[in-house]
Amino acid sequence: MGKCASCGQTIFGGVKDGERRFCNARCRNNGRIVAVAAVVPDDVVEALGTQMHSGPCPKCKGPGPVDVHFSYRVWSAFIVTRRISSSQISCRRCGLKTQTGNLIFSTLFGWWGLPWGLVFTPVQVCRNIAAMVSPPDPAAPSAELMRRARIELAARVQQ
Repeated sequence: MGKCASCGQTIFGGVKDGERRFCNARCRNNGRIVAVAAVVPDDVVEALGTQMHSGPCPKCKGPGPVDVHFSYRVWSAFIVTRRISSSQISCRRCGLKTQTGNLIFSTLFGWWGLPWGLVFTPVQVCRNIAAMVSPPDPAAPSAELMRRARIELAARVQQ
């Protein structure tokens, strides 16, 4: 038993790449990109991050600022509970739409599993509310957007 070198999940077996172990081939490829990302110059990352932040929203094509918005969802039925944390690069309006949709979905469909639906539904609902009331600063790109810009540049180099 070990941890994936890309996503950090606990794994049994997995895919090896030298000394590192990954969940699957997708995580192995992501791990390679992360290794390349570490050597991308900061000024290049800052330029792309600023360009992404001030550009149009990739979802609605409306005006920025654009940043990373997180949303959370839970679904339950009997003894099965599935919770999902996701993120998107978008404008504030698109981010709020997704957060509101996941808040409503979780409120309607999260409670129906025992015991985890009853535990995780309030957690995911509160996480959505927190994300909705404390968005990224519109004046500057967030650290997460800069991290995504770094990964994007590394992925371009890998192609």
